[in-house]
Amino acid sequence: MINGTCSSRFERVGEVFAENFAKRGEVGAAVCVYENGVKLVDLWGGVADPQTGMMWEQNTLVCMMSVGKGMSALCVHRLIDRGAIDLHAPVAQYWPEFAQAGKGAITVKQLLGGLAGLIYADAAPPNSIMNWKVMVGALEQQAPEWPPGTKGAYHSMSMGFLMGELVRRVDGRPIDQFFREEIAQRLDVEYGYGLNDEQIARTARIIPNPESVTANAIKDRASKLGRAWKARPAGSEYYSTDEFRRGVLPSSNGHGNARSVARIYAALSLDGTIDGVEILKPGSIERLREEQWDGICGMTDRHFRYGQGFFLGGLPLAPLGPNRQAFGHPGAGGALGFADPESKIAFSYSPNFMCGGAGVGDRCEALVQAVFA
Repeated sequence: MINGTCSSRFERVGEVFAENFAKRGEVGAAVCVYENGVKLVDLWGGVADPQTGMMWEQNTLVCMMSVGKGMSALCVHRLIDRGAIDLHAPVAQYWPEFAQAGKGAITVKQLLGGLAGLIYADAAPPNSIMNWKVMVGALEQQAPEWPPGTKGAYHSMSMGFLMGELVRRVDGRPIDQFFREEIAQRLDVEYGYGLNDEQIARTARIIPNPESVTANAIKDRASKLGRAWKARPAGSEYYSTDEFRRGVLPSSNGHGNARSVARIYAALSLDGTIDGVEILKPGSIERLREEQWDGICGMTDRHFRYGQGFFLGGLPLAPLGPNRQAFGHPGAGGALGFADPESKIAFSYSPNFMCGGAGVGDRCEALVQAVFA
């Protein structure tokens, strides 16, 4: 059932991965760990699609949900490194229509840091989530929920659109193309937005969990998360539809696997370069992990620490190991990717059975704990 390799140094990770199947209800998943730029754990196993019986193989892909937000932020940071974006400039300098409804002074730094208060897109009609032009237009019309810079919030629905449109306005390429050409192809990883026929044929089916706090909140259109996601088609099976898999929704439909995401974070754990390939300039990770807020999130009412497009360590709902300066991004259902530059560790986990609760779930927590045991 379980395939791959696991260094004796991380033997406990392999044991926990097996325990997840035996004791914690795992259906199909992969886990990968890098240390000092060397891949030391690369395991996968289980069933990718219970409806067809397709097993989880080495090249199986799966939706990793909000892990994609960190990847979209990485694209913006790459343009900052290039000098194409000024971190302290107003967003409207690059995207003039963004200035509507009192947003003219919001800076790129506030947007990256979850301080823009732009958590809804009320003008977007139901079922329009995959229409980029409609969603971006709705965000242009939307007023901030509070004075920008005064409160932090996880921009659950909007962040991918905000990062993606900023990238498109500055660079000219849509974010799926930018990420593919600037990061995925250069690092030889398979992660991105929008799948083709061949990739769909080896993509795992997302298995909803009725105990998911986030999923249940999104279903409740009276909740803050429900209001934010009202443009998304209803129903938990949407994750496995062609529309979802082929579309570009950087907030939640990045598809890949643990091996690919861990390699990206491995580069970040080594100050932006791995195997001679630079994706960020030396020193830029200090910008990624500069704390922007530490407190109760204005969207989820959960306690988070947030940097510039990435969650920071030290909180139980997003376990990134013992280092509070580790940074990364979880995904609803339990997927996770993070870098700990102090220990030169990079980690990723990609399951298809969503976890219960409000965090990444017991399967992911146990694996992270095993890495640092």
